[in-house]
Amino acid sequence: MNDSYLNFVNSPLGARLARSLGWPLPEVLRRYRADRPEFDGLVAIGAGREPRLLDALANLVASIGVTSVAHESAGLWVPLATRHGLMTGRFEPAEAGSPGKLAALLFDASGIEDSSQLAPLHGFFHDTLRSLGKCGRIVVLGRPPESCASPRQWTAQRALEGLTRSLGKEARRAITANLVYVAQGAESGLEATLRFFLSPRSAYVSGQVVRIAAGGFGGHGDAGGPDSPNDAAGAGVPTTPAFDWSQPLAGRRAVVTGAARGIGAAIASVLAAEGAHVIGIDMPSARDALDATLRQLNGTALAFDIAAPEAPAQIAAALDEQGVDIVVHNAGITKDKTIAKMTDAMWQSVIDINLSAQERIDDALLAAGILRDGGRIIGVSSISGIAGNLGQTNYATSKAGVIGRVQSMAPHLRARGITINAVAPGFIETQMTARMPLTLREAGRRMNSMSQGGQPVDVAQTIAWLAHPGAAGVSGQIVRVCGQSLIGA
Repeated sequence: MNDSYLNFVNSPLGARLARSLGWPLPEVLRRYRADRPEFDGLVAIGAGREPRLLDALANLVASIGVTSVAHESAGLWVPLATRHGLMTGRFEPAEAGSPGKLAALLFDASGIEDSSQLAPLHGFFHDTLRSLGKCGRIVVLGRPPESCASPRQWTAQRALEGLTRSLGKEARRAITANLVYVAQGAESGLEATLRFFLSPRSAYVSGQVVRIAAGGFGGHGDAGGPDSPNDAAGAGVPTTPAFDWSQPLAGRRAVVTGAARGIGAAIASVLAAEGAHVIGIDMPSARDALDATLRQLNGTALAFDIAAPEAPAQIAAALDEQGVDIVVHNAGITKDKTIAKMTDAMWQSVIDINLSAQERIDDALLAAGILRDGGRIIGVSSISGIAGNLGQTNYATSKAGVIGRVQSMAPHLRARGITINAVAPGFIETQMTARMPLTLREAGRRMNSMSQGGQPVDVAQTIAWLAHPGAAGVSGQIVRVCGQSLIGA
């Protein structure tokens, strides 16, 4: 849906008027386009004491082909970059305030073990933030607090969450800020996640905390023991099958429910663009739209009512011969009323389609081995499932249940190398939000750090990252696609 206010304030007259009246000034987000470079510009590197992830950062910088500059806090970066054959230089504090000079800020906080060692974070962001251009990226790297060797280290690492989320709210100009906790031994599983957070694919994802675990699995409590200065990068991480970064899902089969239109169609399109063969599922009543969507993607359309008792067996039978690698549970409905006015049927239909159907379908696919080992399960939750919402007790219950599925199933699936995660969209511009009253729609758009609604493609790109073969260390995670919404923050 068209955002008239966004368009107006990005015109010369609108921008002047908004500044004079103190109105929000949302930037047009830079989203991924195949005809434009995914990575470009200058990346500034900072670090705390004894940084342990600089080697992984050097490999990333070499892989994506950007130029780096080292802040004084990252004294080890220049000789390390030289050994990797990278173009690099030093960031001079005098350059601070040069708008647009930098495209991204990366800070390695993995070696910080005490609150007294947090000062380099201030120095780095104080010197560099004003030089970060529009649609810039901030990524802070740390160690999972729950794996830390001492309470003081846990305290210092947990403090990074407050810093990162605050940076996302201070930076504005469509800049995102995210925190990635990397378990000891999971260093070689970092690149896919860093690529996502540094690229235009994550345009509407900010203020998030993601864990990458050793052994190819995420979630709380899975990380290894305390660090040592001689971490063996990649130790304990399974070998990831070779893939092409431009087509990482080539040869994989992906199921997407609710694929006929809207967010589901966007998910199907992005997965297909990444190389997957997409099997789209939707209601028989949406058969024409489903066929049209999947025909454009050279995919397969299956018309099933996922809430029907026979649906799991029917879906399993349709997929049995070749199996699948990715299952995306996108289908969902709303039946909004305050609970005092909500009928039993309104309650039950939402729970059944949004939550129980996911459980039944996964049970069928897992029991028959149709979802292959090393596969991906990705659910679509909502910020309503995190914060609740007036008139949506049924919907919020179902979406909180999706989060519960992810957190509870992750440990059970790890033996088969299957990851399970969920995205939690905020205000996304869809047919459903277009029907909202104007005041509620405008509030949903502006109450986030981007001061605008997201697009279906923002949800789809986040799901594609979670489906990526290089994201094997990310499991049990809930990633909000909400522009860092104030709701539930």
